[in-house]
Amino acid sequence: MRQMIRRPFAFLLCLALAAPVPAVDLPDLGDVGAEELSPAQEKQLGEEIMREIRGDPAVLDDPLVEEYVNRLGRKLAANADATRRFEFFVVKDSTVNAFALPGGYIGVHTGLILTTESESELAGVLGHEIGHVTQRHIAQLMGKQKQMSMAMLASLLVALAAGNSQVTEAAIAAGVAGATQAQLAYSRDFEREADRNGLQTLDAAGFDVRGMAGFFERLQRATRLYENNAPVYLRTHPLTTERISDMENRVMSLPYRQVPDSDDFGYVRARLLEQSLPARDALRTFNGKVAATPADMAQRYGLALAQLRLGQLDDAAKGLEELQRRAAPSPFLSILASDLALARRDVGTAVKTLADARKRFPASMSVVYALADAQIDNGRATDAERDLRRALLGHGDDIRLWKTLSRANAVLGKRTAQHRAQGEVYALQGAWRAAAEQLELAQKAADGDFYELSAVDARLRDIRTRLRDSARRGQTQRKN
Repeated sequence: MRQMIRRPFAFLLCLALAAPVPAVDLPDLGDVGAEELSPAQEKQLGEEIMREIRGDPAVLDDPLVEEYVNRLGRKLAANADATRRFEFFVVKDSTVNAFALPGGYIGVHTGLILTTESESELAGVLGHEIGHVTQRHIAQLMGKQKQMSMAMLASLLVALAAGNSQVTEAAIAAGVAGATQAQLAYSRDFEREADRNGLQTLDAAGFDVRGMAGFFERLQRATRLYENNAPVYLRTHPLTTERISDMENRVMSLPYRQVPDSDDFGYVRARLLEQSLPARDALRTFNGKVAATPADMAQRYGLALAQLRLGQLDDAAKGLEELQRRAAPSPFLSILASDLALARRDVGTAVKTLADARKRFPASMSVVYALADAQIDNGRATDAERDLRRALLGHGDDIRLWKTLSRANAVLGKRTAQHRAQGEVYALQGAWRAAAEQLELAQKAADGDFYELSAVDARLRDIRTRLRDSARRGQTQRKN
């Protein structure tokens, strides 16, 4: 079984099969015998699944990559006639796959990003997944399985989305579901509709519409090499010659445009490739790429990352100077410069570099995280706390901000604030009991001001209510 997001799969599947393991706290969504889930049910279910996924080590913990994918995805969503908020996350998996979960959550495998040959190709796949969400295909898929419990539906959906055939096969073999794997995959009608909406979104967002059709056509050609072990994406997104022809015909009716890739697309691919290789292999690979395409700044960025990992700081510094001279400013380059300064134990330079980057790139959360960490390490935890609280005003569900705020308050000796922030980290991961314990510690510390302690009391009441509701649902499930 693949390692991709193993824990949520196991938890959800075992809940469905009544196995003796801790259960996911799925919401009580009532009767699921309707033709499809309501938008409120879909959103609630997606939030619960994501609480499990966020804490899984298979999710890539790289703010720069996550920020880029979310920026690209939200640009597409803004042109997709979508009213909901989308969240995109990246999974450390070399297979070619992307998937949508209830509530507008879309996962992308690192293997997919590395397989795409242009930014428009990657945007095409994301546009297709956004189409599945906006057309409510997931809600319809789940609603049609009327004989299943909500827990079973959730487990099968997550397994389906990740292409984890062993999980779906185990559930079906257990006799819990009467559906077949063919029924669990997107139908051809759903795929055509997602293609049509994806192309419209791609065009409206200013990308090259040929990217979407070109990627799927290349994927189709590659299937002959896989025989019975087709790419994960094709097992859940049936790809036919008819679909390819339909996409190509639609592309012919749309205006032709050449769209250059952004610098950040190249940096993301180089970053992921460098991370996927042993250090010496990465150095050798990027030395070869720079020699072959010396004008490609993304390859020079990958080489500098490899040199930094190996401790070749002078060589990395020379590469950074070349990038700063020839490439446009980017958070990728600013954070590379700060990482190089930190490797040289020059925390002051790292803080200054990141403070300048925050002014230049005010929307970049990756810069906010890096600056806060550098400030804490440079004895400026008070500045970090102030900046983090300000950032949380617009990003209250950002788990990295809460983690770093907890660390800053620990350094400052503010125990109430430290435990409150750590409680929010656990809450965002769906670990309600651990969250309650942290908030109880915050109450006992009692070194916060009136507003801080009031916020702790209110949050603890909310979490205790969740725990009581969860216990009641568990008792009801055991009786049934």
